[in-house]
Amino acid sequence: MGEYSKALSLYERSFEIRKIGLPPNHPDLADSYNNIGLVYDNMGEYSKALSSYERSLEINKIALSSNHPDLATSYNNIGSLYYKVGEYSKARSSFERSFEIRKIALPPNHPDLATSYNNIGFVYYNMGEYSKALSSYERSLEIRKIALPPNQPDFAQSYNNIGSVYFNMGEYSKALSSFERSLEIQKIALPPNHPDLASPYNNIGLVYDKMGEYSKALSSYERSFEIQKIALPPNHPSLATSHNNIGIVYYNMGEYSKALSSYERSLEIRKIALPPNHPDFAQSYNNIGLVYYNMSEYSKALQYYEKAQDIWKKSLPSNHPHIVLVKRNIENVKKKM
Repeated sequence: MGEYSKALSLYERSFEIRKIGLPPNHPDLADSYNNIGLVYDNMGEYSKALSSYERSLEINKIALSSNHPDLATSYNNIGSLYYKVGEYSKARSSFERSFEIRKIALPPNHPDLATSYNNIGFVYYNMGEYSKALSSYERSLEIRKIALPPNQPDFAQSYNNIGSVYFNMGEYSKALSSFERSLEIQKIALPPNHPDLASPYNNIGLVYDKMGEYSKALSSYERSFEIQKIALPPNHPSLATSHNNIGIVYYNMGEYSKALSSYERSLEIRKIALPPNHPDFAQSYNNIGLVYYNMSEYSKALQYYEKAQDIWKKSLPSNHPHIVLVKRNIENVKKKM
């Protein structure tokens, strides 16, 4: 966290100097806003990051040609912010605008095109359109194989994302293979407690959990959590995800009080870190509802399921698997009442 504060201070000092010496719509000012936005982004302060990215885009629109690569970067960063706060339609619109510019401005196998395919895949994945997500992720990986050296961290991202799709399609052996390939690459490319190592450990835990290998799942989740605790600020959304996943293992082991404790810690962090109708809240509420259901506290379970349903209805299509799931949970608990 201290390093982010130092970076922010340096970027803001640079910006103040540039403001004095440059005309108001000079591209270097857009660069400053973008850099400040990146720091806020990494700190999890998404509203401040979005404001900085949008200011950068405004200047670039005035200062640059309509298909300049820097405009694509601005749209891409704004798309990433919308993605992180769960506004998937806005995210897709920004990512697609970035992609259209990059197709015109860049050679066909440029790494930035791989990034665009990857980010569009993110959106499809979160909207439950897994075949479209897989297609985008695989196109991204194809370009990276042409454009990048073999153990570059972007490969790890591709394998991680492809693994996530297979996981959600129930193809757990393919998912595990992809996640392990991602982890192998990141272990070569990164220092031992780099924050990017947390994701493959987390995802390997997800697969082991689904395969019923709970001790392996818990071990992987805890390794992910230890890395995040070192690398991230205390209320970062990724820590909430780790608490949630540890809760899932305890739930599947029938240790409901431990599961409830983990789920509630996850929810506490999300209340600090995320906007009020972010889809991750629905995940928290649904999981807490499941615990109460299994503890025979049916009125509490119903209360949490309905909160989950309300949030998911705002951000996801009506046929999304999450909405189908929570509807079934509500039906089940009402039968018990």
